[in-house]
Amino acid sequence: MITKQDVMQAAYDNGFVDVGITTMEPFDNSKDYLEAHQEEYGWAEKMGLSLLQGTDPANIMPEGKSIIVLLEGYFQKSFPPSMERHFGRCYLDDDRVTKDGLALRIKAFRNFLREGGINSKVPFNLPHRAAATRAGLGTLGKNCLFYSRKAEAQSSFSFPIAVVVDREFEADEPTMRFGCPDWCRNACIAACPTKALKGNGRLDPRKCISFLSYYGRGITPLEIREAMGLFVYGCDRCQNVCPRNAPWLAKDLPVNQKAAAKAGDFELPKLLHMDKEYFETKIWPHMFYMGYKHIWRWKMNVARVMGNTLDPIYVDDLIKAFGEHDDERVLGMIAWALGRIGGEKAKQALEGFASKAQEPVLGEINHALEMID
Repeated sequence: MITKQDVMQAAYDNGFVDVGITTMEPFDNSKDYLEAHQEEYGWAEKMGLSLLQGTDPANIMPEGKSIIVLLEGYFQKSFPPSMERHFGRCYLDDDRVTKDGLALRIKAFRNFLREGGINSKVPFNLPHRAAATRAGLGTLGKNCLFYSRKAEAQSSFSFPIAVVVDREFEADEPTMRFGCPDWCRNACIAACPTKALKGNGRLDPRKCISFLSYYGRGITPLEIREAMGLFVYGCDRCQNVCPRNAPWLAKDLPVNQKAAAKAGDFELPKLLHMDKEYFETKIWPHMFYMGYKHIWRWKMNVARVMGNTLDPIYVDDLIKAFGEHDDERVLGMIAWALGRIGGEKAKQALEGFASKAQEPVLGEINHALEMID
């Protein structure tokens, strides 16, 4: 008979930084919040994420008796600065496609349970952060992220994985509360340039840079292009300024060799000019939220980032890319980026583009020329 201590030890043996257990009770607070904020979260249901259904674990496994919550530390090794600058850290060693890291460890943990006569499911739509706090693994932050009680120097650089099982184990003491220090004056909220963080643990995901970088519809609105800064995919601003994360950010961590090996593939010019083969073999397996039909969003994001660097080194790439594309969203952002960087070469290119362009690209070109003038 597998004991709770056996479960704990198996979690640590498989590389998880912490583990806790909670009950199968519905997550009523999560359900109430989702129902009250359908304007902000209705998109998830339309995409088939079934967040509301996931608030009742019985919908996932009717015979379930307990929820084991594994905590995965995703920032145990340092990432190349060239990648941290443009991509959220949680995506830099993501194996949800390649299944050569975390997926193998989850599988090994579930095999341990299966050999002990315990069936399990790993749902994607259960409120993982709520489950983690209910399992006593940590607290929440004003930035809506989960903070570990002990692992990763009590930082937010970990994420919970819920495993629903058909064996009842003693539940751990919940820690469902905000753990931000009283002296912190809302650093994360002040640092969010798109005002996605609303305070009191509330978030409008539609304004979040991460959401916008891979789910945004149409060309990025003019008023938030500068605010989105240098992130191509994801965002870590609220984590970087958080005083609760300072101890971990100050550590001298060993280099993540897996991330370092692919850093060259993610250089901005290569992303801007990539074709289907390059995208599907080098990019999508590591950052999969956007398939090939959304490659326009990748290139639009890269053009925006190039513009926000204000670095003339990217002018030639942007001019070249304008001739490689026919997507109005990409062309419009390239024009904006050239206008943001400025200079005589960018101006001459934009004037040339204007002679053949039509709306809405022509409007972007004219605005870019106004920026330069």
